[in-house]
Amino acid sequence: MQITLAVNGHQHALEIEPQLLLVDLLRERLKATGTKVGCDTSQCGSCVVTLNGISVKSCTILAAQADGAEVGTVEGLATNGELDPLQEAFWQEHGLQCGFCTPGMLMSMSDLLSNHNADPPPSQIRAWLDGNLCRCTGYQNCVRAVEHAARIINSPVTS
Repeated sequence: MQITLAVNGHQHALEIEPQLLLVDLLRERLKATGTKVGCDTSQCGSCVVTLNGISVKSCTILAAQADGAEVGTVEGLATNGELDPLQEAFWQEHGLQCGFCTPGMLMSMSDLLSNHNADPPPSQIRAWLDGNLCRCTGYQNCVRAVEHAARIINSPVTS
């Protein structure tokens, strides 16, 4: 079947098998390998991307369901080689260790900050991190990183 979708702002027209998962389309066909395959059961959150701005686990979405949609991956967060404030905050606050789960966390937190609460309390950040499993960080630095990013995003721009 034929689908069209935009990934990080770039349009793609593709012939796919109906059973192809979005995560496999992104990784194998479009080489967006920041999206990880962790568990294949929708438990770990390593595959989180945005679909029309809303965070979803791409291992549970058929590529055909993304027909006509805008998909955002971690590769699309940076602009002109400059880290997004969320990426910068994760780096500065040591919100990652091995980094395997980080792309999914970044995409979930991007949805939280962009669409739900630009200045979330720690309890809301933790609730949003609940769908992202991490074996390394203990999450505290991830929470600090999201708080840091919120301060950056919400600070008045000075010249």
